[in-house]
Amino acid sequence: MKTVAVVGGGISGLTAAYRLRTLLGEDARIVVFEATGSLGGKLRTIELAGERYDVGAEAFLARRPEALALVREIGLGESLVHPTKARAKIHAGGSVLGLPPGTVMGVPASADAVAGVLSEKGRALVEAEASLSPLELPAGDVPLGPLLRERFGDELVDRLVDPLLGGVYAGGADGLGLRATMPGLASAVDRGARSLTEGAASLMPASPSTAPVFGTLLGGLGTLIARLAELSRAEIRTGTTVTALERTADGWKVDDLDADSVLLAVPAPSARRLLDGVAGVASAAFAEVELASMAVVALALPPGTALPESSGVLIGAGERDAAGKPFAAKAFTFSSRKWAQYGEGPVLVRGSVGRFGEPGALHADDDELVRVVREDLARLSGVTAEPIDTLVTRWGGGLPQYGTGHLELVERIERAVADVPGLAVAGATLHGVGLPACIATADAAARRIAGITPPHEGS
Repeated sequence: MKTVAVVGGGISGLTAAYRLRTLLGEDARIVVFEATGSLGGKLRTIELAGERYDVGAEAFLARRPEALALVREIGLGESLVHPTKARAKIHAGGSVLGLPPGTVMGVPASADAVAGVLSEKGRALVEAEASLSPLELPAGDVPLGPLLRERFGDELVDRLVDPLLGGVYAGGADGLGLRATMPGLASAVDRGARSLTEGAASLMPASPSTAPVFGTLLGGLGTLIARLAELSRAEIRTGTTVTALERTADGWKVDDLDADSVLLAVPAPSARRLLDGVAGVASAAFAEVELASMAVVALALPPGTALPESSGVLIGAGERDAAGKPFAAKAFTFSSRKWAQYGEGPVLVRGSVGRFGEPGALHADDDELVRVVREDLARLSGVTAEPIDTLVTRWGGGLPQYGTGHLELVERIERAVADVPGLAVAGATLHGVGLPACIATADAAARRIAGITPPHEGS
């Protein structure tokens, strides 16, 4: 009987545990260690004013296959829902504007795509980008912010690219890498696009797609966590912090468990600690990963409270209101507009706070954080209703930063781990912070433990 220790009970760890069960069969013993008191990691579904509500990840990219395929595989396809037709907006240049289509994470396919968001000077710089010297990228990654500012000027970055990246990484373009965060755009340049606008244009579909971009589950994404735990038939040990891994003659010692294999699905600091002395090169690489902290302020407003006609609004780091006062929040999601399942009950809104290197309002206690987020909501939308329920969820070090050297760090990690028999790693540190990317790393790690070479590894 094969025994596998899975360290980490988030989406990556539980996907790996489920996949191990399908690969190794009923005789395998799978033990999941989770340091906190509950499973889910960055997927957390709570009850707010009687409604099931996500205060971590709230959706997954439906145009990438992994999450959608897993949801259907484990029998949750009938619970799948997609957003309404409400569109997101952005606070740019002091005004709330429609989020423009025709961009790749804010990098425009044409000047017309951003005409309503940028000043005439900013639009002219975008139009002129195609006539600059042809762009050639080195084989390695390049800093995203400096490249965009050189080609487009500051306005595009500050007003559009940074707010979009902030919603994914809680970090801005100046601290991220092009290949790490926009691999499709970098590949378009590698294939011969002479400018970033030409590269973005090559990625635009020939005709608008009607397929939903995002999806979630009725009852919240905690449903996915519960089903994976159930189907994995793993032995779950919550509230258990694994302090060290020990190689033995027959395999591994994990806490009091003798295991044949270990699969780590934990944040970078925990991976660094656990791999120290086991895979030193991987441990050192994990130590170089920088992290951003953030908080989600969930507000349940009285039924019937009027919200703006949008799914939410993104806010750039330098944005201010008409009186010149900066915002503490980086984004609002008008959940009762975005998701039809919330119906006629309490009106649900979530505000996100926290950017990489700029903790700002995160230093405040929960009551103060609710106050400043409500103040931002009022200044942005005019909504001043007193909440009937609130909850602050803090994600300390929750988001890894995909900086210029990130791809090289991941390569070092994976090469070092590949040299250690019976060891695999998965999670948001590796190949993307979204659910589909995490699921992909978990599936690959489980197949490595089971002795099945993932299709992308080759020989």
